[in-house]
Amino acid sequence: MTKNLHRFAILLAFWTLLLVVAGGLVTSHDAGLSVPDWPLSYGKLMPKMEGGIFYEHGHRMVATFDGMLMVAMCIWLWMKEERRWVKWLGTVAVLAVILQGVLGGLTVLYLLPPAISVSHACLAQLYFSATCAMALFTSREWLAGAQEISEKPEAPIRSLAVLVPLCVLGQLALGAAARHKALGTIWHICGSSIVTAVVLWFAVRILLHYPNHLALRKSALALLTITFVQVFLGIAAYMSRIATVDAPQPMPIMILFTVLHVATGALTMAASVLAAIEVYRNVRPQQHFAAHSVPATS
Repeated sequence: MTKNLHRFAILLAFWTLLLVVAGGLVTSHDAGLSVPDWPLSYGKLMPKMEGGIFYEHGHRMVATFDGMLMVAMCIWLWMKEERRWVKWLGTVAVLAVILQGVLGGLTVLYLLPPAISVSHACLAQLYFSATCAMALFTSREWLAGAQEISEKPEAPIRSLAVLVPLCVLGQLALGAAARHKALGTIWHICGSSIVTAVVLWFAVRILLHYPNHLALRKSALALLTITFVQVFLGIAAYMSRIATVDAPQPMPIMILFTVLHVATGALTMAASVLAAIEVYRNVRPQQHFAAHSVPATS
């Protein structure tokens, strides 16, 4: 049963990534931003690209199925999972799906300010991270137990582990704001250098000072690899946008790199969250070991 639950959690995370991709396609085609057609009010459609209509309704279908998967996951957790905090994580994720749908519907119906669209995008990233966390929490490696080690005073990583996902989330918010014309792209470009530096600082510190801990090493390498891919995709997306700026409609090459950039951004966010979870699970402050140590007898 545990293995099946883990497999279902992986399916949920994968489908949620597809949802992020579908959302990126909608934004890249300028669909759903100027048409009050929620959920399927064709009589109210304003002129827009036929492809945009296809991606908009495709996005809704993917989102609906994702919500069904999340509800099923939550029910399964409450029926079979013994850890109460994992059950509540599933419940919070269901609430996030509902809120996500409300934000998306409001954006299309009432053409709300970009802040709503940016919140919609950021919540999608957090929700995807939550599904990845559920896949981690139901995995065989997690259930095998933690391998606790002491945090090295010359290379602390617990606070840094919290800073990384916060920086990534801020960068994703800047990217969403740029896509929705709320901020200039320059803010997102400047933020990328800061986030990359923080990720590099965190990952290299783990690889240099905690290389023998398998879970930490794997999470650091995964985060580092995904981040560098994301940087190159960001450059490609920006250059393709400049090259096609005079095109009458979004060009396929620009759409491809933009959507890949959005999807890899979600993976970066999830990787940073999972790395932080692994750090706080396995790396204990020195005071923890001092308090639980058994005094030597004479």
